[in-house]
Amino acid sequence: MELKVTRWKRYGHDRLYANLPDGVAVGWADVKTGDITVLVAEYRDDVIAVLTHYLRDSPEPVLPQRAPEAEVRPRLPPLTPADDLSANRPGESLRDLLDKSGPGLIERVVSRLLRRPTEWDSWRKGLAGERRVGAELNRLERHGWRVLHSIPLANGVDVDHLLIGLGGVFSINTKHHHDKAVWVGDDAVKVDHGKPAPYARKSRAEAKRVVQVLEHYCDFPVPVEPVLVFVGVTDLKVVATQLSVRVYQERQVAALALLSGVLTSEQVERVYSVARHRQAWSQA
Repeated sequence: MELKVTRWKRYGHDRLYANLPDGVAVGWADVKTGDITVLVAEYRDDVIAVLTHYLRDSPEPVLPQRAPEAEVRPRLPPLTPADDLSANRPGESLRDLLDKSGPGLIERVVSRLLRRPTEWDSWRKGLAGERRVGAELNRLERHGWRVLHSIPLANGVDVDHLLIGLGGVFSINTKHHHDKAVWVGDDAVKVDHGKPAPYARKSRAEAKRVVQVLEHYCDFPVPVEPVLVFVGVTDLKVVATQLSVRVYQERQVAALALLSGVLTSEQVERVYSVARHRQAWSQA
């Protein structure tokens, strides 16, 4: 696997990042100490080889020539109950939308009797899916993970779930396809061999938005991995080359509980304090 190496110098840090072709970081090296951190175990050998090469042969000096200038980070106002996203339940945004704009009782009864699908059916399925995945994620709190649900972004969409812990940050997108077979490729997903849907590409874009928000307020890099979780499917196949997005069925998300070594306990608390603040996401 060919990895691209980029140098990152901010907040007193000097690091070399090893990235996949689509920009996802899989490891980094501290230029000052030479220590290498592997973020994705699958690329361990490639990460060590490429970063060792750059540390040894880089034309730039290993040690900084002058002390880095302090950079003032923006600060969020004190957290109020209205701005605290930790109170959100799974599917909060969809639930609010259905309550405000969904069909009334009579319309629902008529549609059910006539077996006539409505535009709200997919929203109700989505809500059910987010509840199921949310329940699985909430179980990870006993392992020290922090979980947030229905994080509103500026353009009327939301992040279904955000998982924060020692193993990093995971931006989780839930897709409910009951009794369907799902195939996941590098950039597209097919449900029952239907038309390609850009789930994987959108998940990567969402994760990048999350990185931008969190690093805007944190004085350290915050690696965010995109995750697709499929609910109710009969079969789930992922192509071997699809490595930039984690793909699970809802019961498999428990595997994330075992991950560690990406963030410190202090960094986890800092990231969580930013992520739970509604105003942090107001311009995302």
